[in-house]
Amino acid sequence: MNRALKHCAAATVMVVASAGVMAAGYGDARIVDPAPGWDHLWREVIIDITVIGILFALMTAYFIWRYRRVPGGPTVGSGPTLSTAAAIGWVIIPVFVFMADDFFIAANGWVLWNSYRDVPADRLEIQLESGMYSWDYTYPNGAHTQNQLIVPAGKPILLRMTSRDTLHNHFIPDFRVKEDSMPGRVTYLWFLPKEAGKEHIVTCAAYCGVMHSYMAGRVIVKTPEEFKAWYEASGTAATYSTSDNLPLKSAPTARASTDSAPWRAISDCDSR
Repeated sequence: MNRALKHCAAATVMVVASAGVMAAGYGDARIVDPAPGWDHLWREVIIDITVIGILFALMTAYFIWRYRRVPGGPTVGSGPTLSTAAAIGWVIIPVFVFMADDFFIAANGWVLWNSYRDVPADRLEIQLESGMYSWDYTYPNGAHTQNQLIVPAGKPILLRMTSRDTLHNHFIPDFRVKEDSMPGRVTYLWFLPKEAGKEHIVTCAAYCGVMHSYMAGRVIVKTPEEFKAWYEASGTAATYSTSDNLPLKSAPTARASTDSAPWRAISDCDSR
């Protein structure tokens, strides 16, 4: 029993140490696209839960069958008893095994998140001011769009976000990214659109008022050539809003604030 416990403890230490080595290795590398990483981590969690669930189900079924009451069988209290060492082992060994597994998954999640916060240097930065109930995007050339985020394929997109009224959460499910936008504070998220010609839903993932469900938008991915033409033609006076078939058209909206003060306090995204 002591040897088994030692082996279990050693295995736990090895798993945690390997996760730490993985974290150290990933820490210096920038991820190209965060979405596959989040998908992989989610699959690991699902597999982990499934394996543990099946294991516990099989063990429960075995004990129910093995120690069922049968005619002429042992009376209550006459069955075998565990020694102190065996009882401790039945508790300690499963705890070590499952905690080692949990530490491994947690370390992978920390590594992915830590790497995700390092934004690629060749990004396109867009300011986002959220408000009840619209998303207002401002491009480096001064172009303004409402509820339509127009981006080029193959270019990392960085959104620097704030809010003019209450807490919102900018959620793009297809890119596996979501982040709060809050009054008086600047947050950010980034993603990598890959396929031109596609549109992706944007929604608010934080309840923000009676018309919260209408706070929706789109990410429109263009080819680099199409985006360049649109960007150069937009200029500071151009304003683009959602198409008429979106329910958000009827929701009360407001233009993004022209005051640049909230953005002056932004530190570079690479510093954490």
